[in-house]
Amino acid sequence: MADNKFLPKLSQNLLEILDDEEYYDVTIEVGNDPYKNDGSLTHIKLPNILPEIFQIILKYIYGGKLSLEEYDASYIVKILIAANELSLQELIPHSQSFLIENQANWIEQNFIAVYQTSFENDCFLVLQKFCTELMTKQPEKFFNSPDFTSIPEKTLVSLIQRDNFQMNGIQVWEYVLKWGLAQNSGLPSDPKNFSKDDFNVLKNTLHQCIPFIKFFSLSSKEFLDRVLPYKKVLPKELYKELLKIFLNHDYRPTEHQTISEDSSSKVDSNKRVELIPKVDSISIDSKIITSQHAELISKWIDRLGITDEAKNLYEFKLILRASQNNYVASSIFDDKSNTVIIIKVKDSDEILGGYNPIKWNSVGFGTTNNSFIFSFMNNKNIEDSLLSRVKDKEHAINYREKLGSFGESDLILYGNYSIFEKFWSYSKGSCEKISYEKPIRKTKDTFDIERYEVFQIIFNCK
Repeated sequence: MADNKFLPKLSQNLLEILDDEEYYDVTIEVGNDPYKNDGSLTHIKLPNILPEIFQIILKYIYGGKLSLEEYDASYIVKILIAANELSLQELIPHSQSFLIENQANWIEQNFIAVYQTSFENDCFLVLQKFCTELMTKQPEKFFNSPDFTSIPEKTLVSLIQRDNFQMNGIQVWEYVLKWGLAQNSGLPSDPKNFSKDDFNVLKNTLHQCIPFIKFFSLSSKEFLDRVLPYKKVLPKELYKELLKIFLNHDYRPTEHQTISEDSSSKVDSNKRVELIPKVDSISIDSKIITSQHAELISKWIDRLGITDEAKNLYEFKLILRASQNNYVASSIFDDKSNTVIIIKVKDSDEILGGYNPIKWNSVGFGTTNNSFIFSFMNNKNIEDSLLSRVKDKEHAINYREKLGSFGESDLILYGNYSIFEKFWSYSKGSCEKISYEKPIRKTKDTFDIERYEVFQIIFNCK
């Protein structure tokens, strides 16, 4: 008898054991309903998984089979979330692919919920990509959803700040305004009836969105009819500049001009509002940095300063995105040059990184005059940055840690090999100035890594 003929019978026997309620030594409590421990040897609580979903997962674990055709799309999403929590690695990509191939219409109808779910975990990359492409092509599906006004601020900002976002300025303004008013249901429907406090409430609600609205692209009529009634929501300097643009047709702000928020406002005084966008910009698929960070890194590669005009807008090709708990193949970076690693420090807004122009090897040090390391205090403001170029070219790149190690210890990442010693996981790091010009952190203490990304720079000119 062929070995594979045993498998169906084995699966059937395991399923029969699952249905046998007499013999067990482990209880698994799922859902939020109270449960009394019956004294079994092991008691496991999984409050985030519904009992009916866990029953489906158990049949998969015992029987090795799962027919998603039997369940509606909402159940499949719950199965996907449960599979991730239980680290059922084969089931995660299968569930995502099944949803996309068989339930695309349902995803569109429930887009906001699916979009938010897809970005809750780095394991849902297939679903993330599908949602991002759908968003780019048909943003109106997102904004016209009945659940639109209930989305978190972070989700809204992540959408409207995208460089490839296909919606004009007045549309974005009207939808953002609709969202802001919905967050404050007590405000009058007509801005003519707003009090000073009402305007301040709405201003504070929208302050994260305002910098990403392209007011400069509005027509005079759009500005007059739709923006001017809410002028007190705008930062004063922005409002003054917009008046100049729309009242004086000969006036044009200097290209790339930015202005500060009011220092007297409750809004962060360091926020910058861009009036005239860059003709060209870098698109980067990152959860840590923005296109503005990527442009500054491009300038550093060309040995330019933060205020210099960019000579080249390089492509940032994503090689890897992972968290501290993800293992990645050690060989994934072999023979790759011109790479940038971006690191998000856990429980902090701090971002660290480094650029390596030469290939990653496996032993010793790499020599180059052109590597550098850097830090940003947050992912909103590129002005609060620190650049440190290599000064000891013989020890520019440290290959002992496989990836992301610059200098003798100027930026070092630590981690562990998997049991097979073919995969690597980074969880901690530290910085101590030795081989580079200056330290990029104020402390030498070890830090925890929340997530990290690696990009390869593709040298395309303007």
